Amino acid sequence: MSNIAQGIIPVMLTPFGTNGKIDWEDYEKLIEWYLANGAESLFAVCQSSEMQFLSLEERVNLAKFTANQVAGRVPVVASGHVSDAIEDQKEELGALVDTGVDGIVLVTNRLAKADQGNDVLRANLDALLDHLPKDMQLGLYECPAPYRRLLTDDEISYCAQTGRFSLLKDVSCDLETVKRRIELTKGTPFGINNANAAIAWKALQAGSTGFCGVFNNIHPDLYRWLKDHGKDHPELAEELAVFLVLAAATEPMGYPKLAKQYHQRIGTLKSDICRVIDFDIRERFWALDDVMDRVVQGTEDFRQKIAALKAN
Repeated sequence: MSNIAQGIIPVMLTPFGTNGKIDWEDYEKLIEWYLANGAESLFAVCQSSEMQFLSLEERVNLAKFTANQVAGRVPVVASGHVSDAIEDQKEELGALVDTGVDGIVLVTNRLAKADQGNDVLRANLDALLDHLPKDMQLGLYECPAPYRRLLTDDEISYCAQTGRFSLLKDVSCDLETVKRRIELTKGTPFGINNANAAIAWKALQAGSTGFCGVFNNIHPDLYRWLKDHGKDHPELAEELAVFLVLAAATEPMGYPKLAKQYHQRIGTLKSDICRVIDFDIRERFWALDDVMDRVVQGTEDFRQKIAALKAN
């Protein structure tokens, strides 16, 4: 089995129109923006997609539309794994099988409740593995909502040895944990892809297969340059890594609506409508536009520095 989802993997937004429905025209533009700005894989129907607020039909349609629009240019994985009961999980994950996506991502906190142990997680995981086609590549996502369930070393090793997993979206937010997981999965198809901007550059240097954080919705091209060329330009890489950490610190200021407002600025999206955030983030987070002005300015400054390197 080849690895499918590696490198810079945006967690995709879902645009909504004023009628409350998915805006497919804007979604198509968003997909093309990701591809033009360094995405090496795409993660559809994830938390950034507001998957907990989408119907099963919408989740399936998003996965299908993404796969059709991408048309094999990069791998596409999808989740939509939100149900509590294992039989409902089988239904929702099984519905993704024929959408054309390259892989299906299981959410770790759906495999066991917060007060349940490894035995429950393993039993539910095995039930889903038995249910899904053996030729369908799989991923795991330590989604922080409704609670963050980090996999134990034994669980990581078990998943790696099945040979069916190619991606862990690591949400440990801890460099030593990432390094340990990289060692645990060596020689297997199971790649550890960090999602935390604070450790992104160090995780890449340690052998993480890429970056799958939320600010791939703002400047995925900068993370792509860091991954591909940072080691050849260590001073600029360190400078860029500092900026990326500080920019990502704005995530609590109303993400994913924050990212949708950014895409309104650049003309990708018409609306910042979210189902998960129903309040005015500009009213709640003072000087938000001024903060984003600086993020945009910094992004363009680093793009110019990178372009100057290429010109020399």
